[in-house]
Formats: sequence, C-alpha cells, structure tokens
Amino acid sequence: MTRKKDVFVIGHKNPDTDSICSAIAYANLKNKISDGNYVPKRAGEVSNETQYVLDFFGVASPAFINHVGTQVKDVTIKITPSLSKEMSLKNAWITMRDMQEATMPIVNEGKLEGIISVKDIATANMDIYETRILAMSKTKYSNILDTIDGTMVVGNPEDVVPQEGKILIGAANPDLLENYVEPGDILITGNRFESQLCAIEMNAGCIVVCMGAPVSKTIQKLAKENNCSIISTPHDTYMTARLISQSTPLGYFMRKENLITFSEDDFISDIRGTMAKIRHRDFPVLDRDGNYIGMLSRRSLLEMDNKKIIMVDHNEKSQAVDGIEEAEILEIIDHHRLGTLETSMPVYFRNQPVGCTSTIVYLMYLENQVEIDPKMAGLMCSAILSDTLMFRSPTCTPVDQKAAEALAKIAGIDIQEHAEKMFRAGSSLADKTPEEIFYQDFKKFSANGVNFGVGQISSLDKTELEELRPKIAEFMENSDRNDVDMMFFLLTNIMEESSDMVFVGENAKELVEAAFGAPAGENHIYLPGVVSRKKQFVPRVLGAIQQ
Repeated sequence: MTRKKDVFVIGHKNPDTDSICSAIAYANLKNKISDGNYVPKRAGEVSNETQYVLDFFGVASPAFINHVGTQVKDVTIKITPSLSKEMSLKNAWITMRDMQEATMPIVNEGKLEGIISVKDIATANMDIYETRILAMSKTKYSNILDTIDGTMVVGNPEDVVPQEGKILIGAANPDLLENYVEPGDILITGNRFESQLCAIEMNAGCIVVCMGAPVSKTIQKLAKENNCSIISTPHDTYMTARLISQSTPLGYFMRKENLITFSEDDFISDIRGTMAKIRHRDFPVLDRDGNYIGMLSRRSLLEMDNKKIIMVDHNEKSQAVDGIEEAEILEIIDHHRLGTLETSMPVYFRNQPVGCTSTIVYLMYLENQVEIDPKMAGLMCSAILSDTLMFRSPTCTPVDQKAAEALAKIAGIDIQEHAEKMFRAGSSLADKTPEEIFYQDFKKFSANGVNFGVGQISSLDKTELEELRPKIAEFMENSDRNDVDMMFFLLTNIMEESSDMVFVGENAKELVEAAFGAPAGENHIYLPGVVSRKKQFVPRVLGAIQQ
C-alpha cells in the first residue's frame, strides 16, 4: 500500500506559543478526522515560553522546516539500474536498448563514477581509429570473449590486453606478416598454421582464430610457452574485426569530469535553469552521503507533486515559511487580518475575530465531536493565555476565555498559576542576545509601498523590561534594515497593561506620533493601555501610513 504524502501544518516565522501549539493541535485533529498524514512543523526557533509549555505537557517540539519549495525528492526519481565501468560497450548498448534508456549511471560501491549515453557509445564506435584502443582502455580478455562470443583456448580471461598491443588482421602471408606484428599485438586470423606460428614467434599478445577453426596442440603448446593467449570465435574475420573494438570497457568512454548531478534535497526552482541549459535527458541524483539513488528526467518536472501545506496563525506571504509560493496550500486557519497571500486553487479558509488561533482549533474539535486529550488541551489553553495575556488583551473575546477555562479543566491546570509560570519562563531573557529577543516574535507588514516590521516581548517584570530597552534600541539602530523601511519593538508589561515601544527608520517618529497622538522621545514612546500588536498597534500604524 502506497504511503500517503505528508501534509505539513505550519505556523508563521519566528513562531509564538499559539503558532506552535495550534499547529500541533490541528495536525492531531486532522489525523483523527481525515484520511491523511498531517505533520506539525515550525518555521523558526521555539521561544522560552513555548518550550516551557511543551516541556510541561510532555510534547515534542515540531521539526524545523525553513523552505517548502518542491525538492528533487518530491519528484518521481527513476530507479535506473547502474552499469559497471568494466562492462563492454556492446553489453552497455544491449542493456540500454532493452531498457529503452538514453543515459545510464556507472556506479562503484554506491558512488557515482560517471555516466554513459547512447550518443557516447555511438560516438565511440564512429571515432575509433586508434588500433591500440583495447590496450589503451585496459580491456580484459573476458570482455573480448563476451563481445565476439569467443572461447579461451590458451590464457586467463581476467588478464588485460598488453599495454603496447594493437589490433591486426592476418591477411598477408607469413613473410610479410612478420614485418608488422609487434610484441603484445592482437592478431585476427583464420586456420593458418604459418600465420599463427609467426605471431607467436613475434611475441604477439593474443591470437584470435575465426570461424571456430581448430587450434593445433603444437600452436597451443608454443603459445603457452611464449605467454600468448589464444581465443576461438565462431564469427568470420570481418565480423570479428567489427565487434572486437566494442569490447572496450565503459570506464574508458564514460563521462566523469564536470558531471551535472543533483541532491535529493535540491530545490526544483534552483536547478530548473541548469536542466534547461544542459541538454541531457536524465541527470543522476545523489543522497546526502553522495550515494547514487536514481535519475531525474525532464519529464518528471511536468509531473512533480508540490508540498502540501496547511497554514495556521497567519495568512500573509511575508510571515510564511520560505517557498510558500511553490507549495500547494490546502487550508488556512487564522485570527488575523486578511493579508496579500494568493493561492492557485480554492482553499478551506477559516478566519474568526477571536484572540487566538487555538480557540478556533478548539471549536473545530467540538464541531467534529473529537475528544480532546489532556496534552492537546494544555497546549491550546496555554496558547490562548499567551495570545490574550491571560485575558487582559483587547483581542480577547468571551469565546477565548470560555475555551481556555474548558481546556484548563481537561488539562488539570490552574489558569492563574500556569499563566504566571509560563510568562515568567517567557520573560527569562538572561540567556538570550538582543538579536534573539528581537526576532523571537517578529512579523513584517506592508501598506502603500511601505514595509515595516514589529517585534514584541511580554513580561511580568517591569525592571527587566526597563533594562532591556536600551539594548534593544542599540541593536535596532545597528541592524540591517534592507527589507523594511521601519522597525518597531513593543516591550509589554503584562501587569500594568502597557508597552514601551522602540522605533527606528526614516519618518518612524513622525508616524508613531501621528498614529498615537502623543509626543515621542528620540527612539521610543510609552503607550499606556497598548498590549496587543494585532489589534492596537498595527491597525493604527497602517491607518497612519494610509493617511
């Protein structure tokens, strides 16, 4: 039975507790109500607060994924058998003809050594004017036997053609023949005792006797004494001469320099240009250890299966995992404003004006009559408490509070106690740099051609926030802002329900003053009553930009 393709359930970049917990809880729900395999993923590092929640309820953190573009491993890889570099050109041609393969890999102990194409074999057969080709390519007698359907009368099939040997046809009489037979040569002849004797006397490396003619015991004895091999073939001289060069091993003609190979982890968007420039029909694919696993054909790109994604807690491209434009979005579950994301196909889109995505996921458990286990209940309750600042945020609705209370009962936790421990874990910043703090919950927005980013940290400790502000301000002032025009950072005091906001960027001060109708300092402003980025800060900034 074919395993169903994974569907990744992913929150936004720089994920908060809701982004992680809603992904886990929704993947769990989908696995219970759908015939599929839903896997939670994360698009950024887990914050201290979220890690506390995961550890408290004994749930593993979702695996990290930084790009959801289609990769080589998402495309059909042909399991094309490999050839040996010792194989003859003739056998390689027969194999490729029978398998209808235009290109085949040459592999040794799992490692790709080269590739050979039908064109390479045709070129080799047409370009062979070198009579020493068998010696130069270190051809074994076993290859010659196989190619001309021969029998080894004298000698060892595993021996290699002498290095100096050239191919000759013994058409001349012995008096003339002795003038051009040299040591190590391969003489193709018929039932001519004198020619055979002459070849042995001139130290030839091998005698090929055609038409299945018998070889006298005298010739065999002399050949052994002079280290001259003898091969008998049923073919006539013309056919033998045509075939013998095809016994050359593939290793001599295979392409082994500047090979175009791809890794199974390569993104199709990155390799499409290379495949267009290099007019090969198939390209070798290697695994992470460099072992050959198959061939990627141009046709495979027409049948590729993009990654399937469910987005939770966001619906804007700027906040989504990289490569989202290449993925197939199946669903969006969110509680934020509608963004600019476009989909190629209709999707299931559920967006409700509540304080937390996990509240929506909780309602979907109820609607589908799926029992919620204590772990999932604990995760969703924690997410609601985090997003609503324990019901203090203006984004909090009665639906959120009712959901959190019901989930807390299932999880067996006290809301007040759990929330305080969770917030203290989240505001423990001693082990983090200003950059890590700034980006642990950072989102980008745009309006009227203006791009800006907003980060936020919440804490129960007023002193900690006051000590953090100058460090954050210094980091923001010195950071690279190439992709945004302005940056803002909210240091939110949960107990006082207020925020101290730091800003940088051209016209940032004027924008903040216009948005909140209050004078600002050089790089910060105190915002009493402002605790929600989504409902209180971003809408005002967007409004000021549009004004």
